[in-house]
Amino acid sequence: MTAMGFPRRVAVIGGSRIPFARSDGPYATASDQQMLTAALDGLVDRYRLEQPGTVGEFVAGAVLKHSRDFNLARETVLGSKLDPRTPAYDIQQACGTGLQAIVAAANKIALGQTESAVAGGADTASDAPLGVNDDLRRILLAARRAKSLGGRLAALARIRPGHLVPDIPRNAEPRTGLSMGEHAAVTARAWGIGRQAQDELAAASHQRLAAAYERGFFDDLVVPFRGLDRDQNLRPDSTVEKLARLKPVFGTADPDPTMTAGNSTPLTDGAALVLLASDDWAAERGLRPLAYLTAYETAAVDFVHGDVAGGEDGLLMAPAYAVPRMLERTGLDLAADFDLIEVHEAFASQVLATLAAWEKRGLPAVDRERLNVTGSSLATGHPFAATGARIVATLAKSLAEREGSGRGLISVCAAGGQGVTAILERP
Repeated sequence: MTAMGFPRRVAVIGGSRIPFARSDGPYATASDQQMLTAALDGLVDRYRLEQPGTVGEFVAGAVLKHSRDFNLARETVLGSKLDPRTPAYDIQQACGTGLQAIVAAANKIALGQTESAVAGGADTASDAPLGVNDDLRRILLAARRAKSLGGRLAALARIRPGHLVPDIPRNAEPRTGLSMGEHAAVTARAWGIGRQAQDELAAASHQRLAAAYERGFFDDLVVPFRGLDRDQNLRPDSTVEKLARLKPVFGTADPDPTMTAGNSTPLTDGAALVLLASDDWAAERGLRPLAYLTAYETAAVDFVHGDVAGGEDGLLMAPAYAVPRMLERTGLDLAADFDLIEVHEAFASQVLATLAAWEKRGLPAVDRERLNVTGSSLATGHPFAATGARIVATLAKSLAEREGSGRGLISVCAAGGQGVTAILERP
C-alpha cells in the first residue's frame, strides 16, 4: 500500500487543453466534441498515444450537453487520433466534472484495473442546447401515440404560437431560482468579503497567468485552436484600479454590492484533459511523472434549507467541509505540508469566503504567495467541465518545476452545493 492507502501510485504524466475562449467568440460554432477532440489529439501527439492499447480508458464529460452528446466521450475517441478500441464513458458533476473524471480514472489505475487513462472535460456556453417548449413536447408525444391520422391531426391542432418559444438554458439553481452569481453574493455578504479584496485577487490572477505564458509555462500544456494560442479572457494589464471602475453585476439590490464582471468568471468555451498512468506504464515509455494523485474528497451542502444566510451552507461552500475532512484523514497540515494551493476561482468572493471558512474550522491561514501561482479561473475563464483537468495539469507541472519533493491542494466548488477536492504530491 502507498503512503495514502492507494494500492498503486497514480501518476500525472501531463495535460493538454485548448485556449479558453469567451462565449460567442472564436469557438461560437465549435461543439463540445470538437473542442474535446482537439485537446485529445494534442495529448496523443505529445505523448505518442496513437498505438493500439496504449491508453486503457477515456473518461470525460460536459455540463451543457445536447442530446447528440449522450455518448460524448466515446464519440470523441472515435473522431480522434486515439485508438478507436479505447473504451470511454461520460461523467458529470457540474463544475467538478473534470476533477471527478480524473478521480474515476485514477481509481481504476490504483486498483490495477488499467495502466493508463485520459480524463477531463469540455463545455461550450456558446452552443448551449435549446429545449423544446414542454407544452409543445407533450403535444408532439400525444400526436405520436395517436392511433389514427385524425387523432394525430387533432393533437397537432392544439399547437399555439407560444408553444414554439424554446426553453433557453438559465444559469440558475432549479431549487432556488437564483443564479450562481446571486448565490455567491449572499455568501460574500455573510462572510463580509469586501470589493477591494476581490479585485486584488482578480488582478493577481491575470498578472500571474500572463507571467506564466510569458515564461513558456503553458507551451506543453496548451494547443492552439481556431486562431487562439492563449486564453482569450486574459488581461495582462489588469490592476486593482482598473477593476475598481466596473459596476457591480450581482447582489445589486443590496446597499453595497461588491461583485463585478471583473471579479467573476465569464461564460467560457474550452476543453482540457490529463494523462494518468501507473509507474510501470510511464517507465516503459521513458516518461517521468509530474506528480502523483494521492487523495481526494467530495462534499455537499444544503444550500436550500441550510445555514445559507450565515454563510456556512452557501451554494459554493462545500470545499469548506471537504478539505478539512481530507486533511484529517491524511494527517496533513495545510500550512506545514503544502507548497501550493489551487482554489478554483468561480468568483473572487467565493475563494475568499472559502479561505475564511477553512480558518474558522481550525485550519491555518493560506499563504497568498502559494495560492494559484500561475493564475486561475478569473483569468483563464471557466468552461465548467474543463476546469478540473486544467487545474490538475497546471498544479502537477508547477510542482515538477520546484526542486525536490512537494505537495499541492486542489479545491473546486460546483453547482448544486457540491465540492471536489484532491491532493497532488511529488516525492
